[in-house]
Amino acid sequence: MDDAFGLYLVLTDPVAGYEACAEAAVRCGVRYLQLRRKDAPRDAVLETARRVRGITLGSDTLFIVNDDVTIAREVDADGVHLGQRDMPIDEARRLWSAPGKRFGLSTHDERQAVLATRRSPDYIGVGPVFATPTKAAPDPVLGLERMATILRSSPVACVAIGGIDGGNLAEVLRRGARNFCVVRAVNRRPDPEAAIRELQCIWRRVTEGGSALRTVP
Repeated sequence: MDDAFGLYLVLTDPVAGYEACAEAAVRCGVRYLQLRRKDAPRDAVLETARRVRGITLGSDTLFIVNDDVTIAREVDADGVHLGQRDMPIDEARRLWSAPGKRFGLSTHDERQAVLATRRSPDYIGVGPVFATPTKAAPDPVLGLERMATILRSSPVACVAIGGIDGGNLAEVLRRGARNFCVVRAVNRRPDPEAAIRELQCIWRRVTEGGSALRTVP
Protein backbone atom coordinates (compact mmCIF):
# COMPACT_ATOMS: atom_id res chain seq x y z
CA MET A 1 0.00 0.00 0.00
CA ASP A 2 1.45 3.34 -1.08
CA ASP A 3 0.94 5.62 1.90
CA ALA A 4 3.59 8.31 1.86
CA PHE A 5 2.22 10.90 4.24
CA GLY A 6 5.29 12.99 4.97
CA LEU A 7 5.07 14.76 8.31
CA TYR A 8 4.80 12.91 11.61
CA LEU A 9 4.47 15.57 14.31
CA VAL A 10 5.54 15.10 17.93
CA LEU A 11 4.06 17.51 20.48
CA THR A 12 6.48 18.46 23.27
CA ASP A 13 5.97 21.73 25.16
CA PRO A 14 4.64 23.68 22.17
CA VAL A 15 4.84 27.44 22.66
CA ALA A 16 1.38 27.81 21.13
CA GLY A 17 -0.09 25.19 23.47
CA TYR A 18 -1.06 21.58 22.95
CA GLU A 19 -4.58 22.27 21.80
CA ALA A 20 -3.56 24.95 19.30
CA CYS A 21 -0.91 22.67 17.82
CA ALA A 22 -3.29 19.72 17.63
CA GLU A 23 -5.93 21.86 15.93
CA ALA A 24 -3.35 23.10 13.43
CA ALA A 25 -2.26 19.53 12.71
CA VAL A 26 -5.84 18.47 12.03
CA ARG A 27 -6.47 21.47 9.77
CA CYS A 28 -3.31 20.65 7.80
CA GLY A 29 -4.17 16.98 7.48
CA VAL A 30 -1.14 15.72 9.41
CA ARG A 31 -1.48 11.95 9.45
CA TYR A 32 0.34 11.14 12.70
CA LEU A 33 0.36 13.31 15.83
CA GLN A 34 2.27 12.04 18.86
CA LEU A 35 2.07 13.37 22.41
CA ARG A 36 5.41 13.19 24.18
CA ARG A 37 5.69 14.64 27.71
CA LYS A 38 8.67 12.79 29.14
CA ASP A 39 9.00 14.39 32.57
CA ALA A 40 5.41 15.37 33.30
CA PRO A 41 3.36 13.60 36.01
CA ARG A 42 1.12 10.86 34.70
CA ASP A 43 -2.05 12.79 35.59
CA ALA A 44 -0.87 15.78 33.57
CA VAL A 45 -0.03 13.59 30.58
CA LEU A 46 -3.41 11.87 30.81
CA GLU A 47 -5.25 15.19 30.95
CA THR A 48 -3.36 16.52 27.93
CA ALA A 49 -3.92 13.25 26.07
CA ARG A 50 -7.66 13.50 26.63
CA ARG A 51 -7.73 17.05 25.25
CA VAL A 52 -5.66 16.17 22.20
CA ARG A 53 -7.70 13.04 21.60
CA GLY A 54 -10.86 15.10 21.61
CA ILE A 55 -9.41 17.28 18.86
CA THR A 56 -8.21 14.43 16.64
CA LEU A 57 -11.26 12.20 17.11
CA GLY A 58 -13.15 11.79 13.85
CA SER A 59 -10.40 13.44 11.81
CA ASP A 60 -7.80 11.99 9.44
CA THR A 61 -5.10 12.65 12.04
CA LEU A 62 -4.07 9.57 14.02
CA PHE A 63 -3.23 10.22 17.66
CA ILE A 64 -0.23 8.39 19.13
CA VAL A 65 0.85 8.41 22.78
CA ASN A 66 4.55 8.17 23.58
CA ASP A 67 5.83 5.49 25.99
CA ASP A 68 2.71 4.74 28.06
CA VAL A 69 0.39 2.11 26.62
CA THR A 70 -1.97 2.44 29.59
CA ILE A 71 -2.60 6.11 28.84
CA ALA A 72 -3.01 5.31 25.15
CA ARG A 73 -5.56 2.66 26.05
CA GLU A 74 -7.38 4.88 28.53
CA VAL A 75 -7.96 7.69 26.03
CA ASP A 76 -8.53 5.25 23.14
CA ALA A 77 -5.69 6.70 21.12
CA ASP A 78 -4.84 5.31 17.70
CA GLY A 79 -1.55 3.89 18.85
CA VAL A 80 1.50 4.04 21.09
CA HIS A 81 5.16 4.71 20.33
CA LEU A 82 7.75 2.86 22.39
CA GLY A 83 11.43 3.49 22.96
CA GLN A 84 14.19 0.92 23.25
CA ARG A 85 13.96 0.98 27.05
CA ASP A 86 10.16 1.03 27.25
CA MET A 87 7.77 -1.89 27.54
CA PRO A 88 8.35 -4.54 24.82
CA ILE A 89 5.88 -4.36 21.94
CA ASP A 90 4.62 -7.89 22.56
CA GLU A 91 3.68 -6.98 26.12
CA ALA A 92 2.09 -3.71 24.98
CA ARG A 93 -0.02 -5.61 22.49
CA ARG A 94 -1.17 -8.00 25.20
CA LEU A 95 -2.20 -5.08 27.40
CA TRP A 96 -3.93 -3.30 24.52
CA SER A 97 -5.43 -5.82 22.17
CA ALA A 98 -8.00 -3.54 20.53
CA PRO A 99 -7.95 -4.03 16.75
CA GLY A 100 -6.38 -1.52 14.42
CA LYS A 101 -4.00 0.13 16.89
CA ARG A 102 -0.53 1.19 15.72
CA PHE A 103 2.63 0.23 17.57
CA GLY A 104 5.78 2.17 16.72
CA LEU A 105 9.33 1.58 17.93
CA SER A 106 12.35 3.88 18.08
CA THR A 107 15.63 2.59 16.61
CA HIS A 108 18.99 4.31 16.80
CA ASP A 109 21.38 2.14 14.81
CA GLU A 110 21.55 -0.68 12.28
CA ARG A 111 21.39 -3.47 14.86
CA GLN A 112 18.31 -2.08 16.57
CA ALA A 113 16.60 -1.67 13.21
CA VAL A 114 17.29 -5.31 12.33
CA LEU A 115 16.09 -6.56 15.72
CA ALA A 116 12.96 -4.42 15.43
CA THR A 117 11.78 -6.44 12.46
CA ARG A 118 11.42 -9.50 14.72
CA ARG A 119 8.93 -7.58 16.86
CA SER A 120 6.80 -6.61 13.85
CA PRO A 121 6.11 -2.96 14.74
CA ASP A 122 3.87 -1.02 12.41
CA TYR A 123 6.74 1.39 11.83
CA ILE A 124 10.14 2.32 13.24
CA GLY A 125 11.63 5.70 13.95
CA VAL A 126 15.16 5.99 12.55
CA GLY A 127 17.42 8.51 14.19
CA PRO A 128 18.60 10.85 15.40
CA VAL A 129 19.61 11.88 11.91
CA PHE A 130 21.06 15.15 13.25
CA ALA A 131 21.94 16.40 16.72
CA THR A 132 18.92 17.30 18.82
CA PRO A 133 18.49 18.66 22.37
CA THR A 134 15.01 17.16 22.84
CA LYS A 135 16.36 14.27 24.95
CA ALA A 136 18.24 14.58 28.24
CA ALA A 137 20.57 11.75 27.17
CA PRO A 138 20.58 11.88 23.37
CA ASP A 139 21.52 8.87 21.28
CA PRO A 140 24.54 9.12 18.94
CA VAL A 141 23.83 10.93 15.68
CA LEU A 142 23.39 8.67 12.65
CA GLY A 143 23.96 11.18 9.89
CA LEU A 144 22.44 11.04 6.43
CA GLU A 145 24.46 8.12 5.07
CA ARG A 146 23.65 5.71 7.89
CA MET A 147 20.03 6.85 7.88
CA ALA A 148 19.80 6.06 4.17
CA THR A 149 21.40 2.64 4.67
CA ILE A 150 18.89 1.71 7.38
CA LEU A 151 15.97 2.91 5.28
CA ARG A 152 17.11 0.89 2.28
CA SER A 153 17.61 -2.31 4.25
CA SER A 154 14.58 -2.24 6.54
CA PRO A 155 11.51 -4.31 5.60
CA VAL A 156 9.59 -2.29 8.21
CA ALA A 157 8.09 1.12 7.48
CA CYS A 158 10.43 3.95 8.53
CA VAL A 159 10.13 7.52 9.77
CA ALA A 160 13.30 9.62 9.89
CA ILE A 161 13.66 11.64 13.11
CA GLY A 162 16.10 13.84 14.96
CA GLY A 163 17.01 17.47 14.32
CA ILE A 164 14.99 17.68 11.11
CA ASP A 165 13.72 21.13 10.14
CA GLY A 166 13.00 23.28 7.12
CA GLY A 167 16.69 23.85 6.51
CA ASN A 168 17.70 20.21 6.12
CA LEU A 169 14.45 18.44 5.26
CA ALA A 170 15.00 18.49 1.50
CA GLU A 171 18.31 16.64 1.85
CA VAL A 172 16.75 14.08 4.20
CA LEU A 173 14.07 13.41 1.61
CA ARG A 174 16.56 13.22 -1.25
CA ARG A 175 18.43 10.52 0.68
CA GLY A 176 15.31 8.36 0.61
CA ALA A 177 13.23 9.30 3.64
CA ARG A 178 9.61 9.39 2.59
CA ASN A 179 8.21 10.10 6.03
CA PHE A 180 9.85 12.37 8.59
CA CYS A 181 9.26 13.45 12.16
CA VAL A 182 9.81 16.91 13.65
CA VAL A 183 9.61 18.33 17.16
CA ARG A 184 11.22 21.77 17.51
CA ALA A 185 10.49 22.80 13.92
CA VAL A 186 6.82 23.14 14.90
CA ASN A 187 6.77 23.25 18.71
CA ARG A 188 9.09 26.26 18.88
CA ARG A 189 7.01 28.27 16.44
CA PRO A 190 4.23 30.61 17.68
CA ASP A 191 2.24 29.85 14.51
CA PRO A 192 2.24 26.04 14.27
CA GLU A 193 -0.01 25.96 11.22
CA ALA A 194 2.43 28.09 9.21
CA ALA A 195 5.32 25.88 10.34
CA ILE A 196 3.47 22.70 9.37
CA ARG A 197 2.53 24.04 5.95
CA GLU A 198 6.11 25.11 5.24
CA LEU A 199 7.34 21.57 5.95
CA GLN A 200 4.54 20.02 3.91
CA CYS A 201 5.41 22.31 1.00
CA ILE A 202 9.05 21.16 1.06
CA TRP A 203 7.92 17.52 1.24
CA ARG A 204 5.58 17.89 -1.73
CA ARG A 205 8.16 19.73 -3.81
CA VAL A 206 10.87 17.11 -3.26
CA THR A 207 8.74 13.98 -3.39
CA GLU A 208 7.02 15.06 -6.59
CA GLY A 209 10.42 14.39 -8.15
CA GLY A 210 9.90 10.84 -6.98
CA SER A 211 12.10 9.30 -4.30
CA ALA A 212 10.83 7.04 -1.59
CA LEU A 213 11.73 3.97 0.32
CA ARG A 214 9.41 2.95 3.15
CA THR A 215 5.99 4.08 4.23
CA VAL A 216 3.88 3.81 7.37
CA PRO A 217 0.64 1.86 6.99
